[in-house]
Amino acid sequence: MNGSGSWHADQAWLGHRAENVVIEVEHGRIERVTEGVKAPAGATLLRGWTIPGLANVHSHAFQHVLRGATESGGGDFWEWRQQMYRAAEGWTHASYLEHCRRVFREMLHAGITAVGEFHYLHALGNQLGEAVMQAATDEGIRLTLIDACYLQGGVDGRALEGAQRSFSDGDAGRWAARMDALSEREGVRVGAAIHSVRAVDPPSMRVVAAWARKRKAPLHIHLAEQPAEVDECIAVEGCTPAQLLERERILGPDLTAVHAIHVDDADTALLGRHKVAVVGCATSERDLGDRVGPLGRLAGAGSRICVGSDSNAVIDMIEEARGLELDQRRATGRRIHHQPIDLFRAATINGIRALGWEGGELTVGMPADFITIDPPRDSAKKDLDLGYLMFCRSAADVSNVVAGGKTVVAR
Repeated sequence: MNGSGSWHADQAWLGHRAENVVIEVEHGRIERVTEGVKAPAGATLLRGWTIPGLANVHSHAFQHVLRGATESGGGDFWEWRQQMYRAAEGWTHASYLEHCRRVFREMLHAGITAVGEFHYLHALGNQLGEAVMQAATDEGIRLTLIDACYLQGGVDGRALEGAQRSFSDGDAGRWAARMDALSEREGVRVGAAIHSVRAVDPPSMRVVAAWARKRKAPLHIHLAEQPAEVDECIAVEGCTPAQLLERERILGPDLTAVHAIHVDDADTALLGRHKVAVVGCATSERDLGDRVGPLGRLAGAGSRICVGSDSNAVIDMIEEARGLELDQRRATGRRIHHQPIDLFRAATINGIRALGWEGGELTVGMPADFITIDPPRDSAKKDLDLGYLMFCRSAADVSNVVAGGKTVVAR
């Protein structure tokens, strides 16, 4: 995925708005950034607003097949989950490879240059995980395969049923042995996940965390998405999911918690104190009827906020980022929980770091992942402005994508 070349951007975000910026790339990394200069001979011209590539921290690629197919009838998250289980079955290496290629291609066209695939389709061992990695390599998107341990049907330890059984390795030791057989490659990292406190018992949580920390790999978990999870955890363990993770020494700055919707003030302080990153997935959470989490308070407590597409009902990280803010406005009746720069960082550098990569900035030495967005047609709004970018632009406005120093989208 490593390429070389030079690009000239009309305007670029370098921590400030800069004009006439030359970005020189060698072997997939930014070698030099110069502002206020004419385009050198041979440079690719970028007409618009050039920013770092976007990071999609939480994706379930297989759920893309549910898009538009679950929008009639009724039900809640738990009834939707039964349809999701059916969508998880029947994949082969070949069919999943082709499916993931299509999903990742859509992500690239949306300006996403790095994705975290939260993977728990284990019916064929590592075959489907290998398909995910091959798809990312084929399409040219940076990938962290976040392979999830999934062992039980509830906090009370009840057995898995139906499609859930195909997610499980049987125990954490066998999960770890399978993980050891996965190999990283150029543009691909392997991370680990505790699927949730519902699906992994405390001793097994410790095994997963130890595996990740020994390898300095990203560690993720679904956390407190539904009130039923919190209630069950309190009933069985005598504490909330966040408190359980602290008790088991899982919390830390290397942990990324997905959703964190049903967390109280004590949980919020706990996650912030441990510098746990939190992923908001606004479009998927809306689709599933989830509530709105206290992301503003989590950020204020010390958590880094990032974004993900989750079920891939929508693939648009700009929409996900502004959704963090706009959903909280409706939930609280107040405006401005996050500044535009905070939303921008959620979609770029915060997400990249949660996936275990460098980047998210157009600075020397960083991976050459950057995108260009068409400016507004309104001549009064031609200057790159983060407020306008995050609240008035979308994935449809992405015109050029460079990943690892190679142009992967140009239109």
